[in-house]
Amino acid sequence: LWPWLLASSGLSALVQLVTLPFFPDSPSYLLIQKGNEEACRKAIRKLWGEGDHQAEIDDIMKEKAAMTSTKTLRVLEVIKERSLRWQLYILMTVMTTLQLCGINAIYFYSFEVFHTAKFEEYLIPYVSLGVGLCECLSSILCSTLIDRFGRKVLLWGGYTLMCSVLALLTMTLSLQHQYFWMHYFSVILIFLFVIFYGIGP
Repeated sequence: LWPWLLASSGLSALVQLVTLPFFPDSPSYLLIQKGNEEACRKAIRKLWGEGDHQAEIDDIMKEKAAMTSTKTLRVLEVIKERSLRWQLYILMTVMTTLQLCGINAIYFYSFEVFHTAKFEEYLIPYVSLGVGLCECLSSILCSTLIDRFGRKVLLWGGYTLMCSVLALLTMTLSLQHQYFWMHYFSVILIFLFVIFYGIGP
């Protein structure tokens, strides 16, 4: 079954390969990059139907004017620019914490935790698949929550809950030889960690 599951990802690539040539180019690309207003209008009509789309074209023209007035900075210039210093610090902090948050360790050791929890050998790959599915579903949930609560709340909340889950997971793994039910609690915590990772960071 696993080779079929792995090959199934190629199905979406095949669908895109076949259908993408029939899709129109992006109106903003046609107007901003190519400077072809007629092709832009044609693409808008194909995407949104017939009608007066002058307001959309005006918005794209404003975007083009804003882009031409904005200076493109090189990497070294971005690092040296004082006005961008805080944004750069925030970006570096977010990316560093994302790499060091523990998700890779969870994925790496989850098989061993499931094995210790006395799951049947043939069931463990499906439980691991469930962990990946949890991350996928929580990422979809995040896209609906981010408009309501904002990125900052989700980041702080996600990292706080992930730290709490990791602390509890450390405790349950330490006590798993004393209490038989600790194995199952560890499995639940792994799923919770992945869910909080998908919703937050």
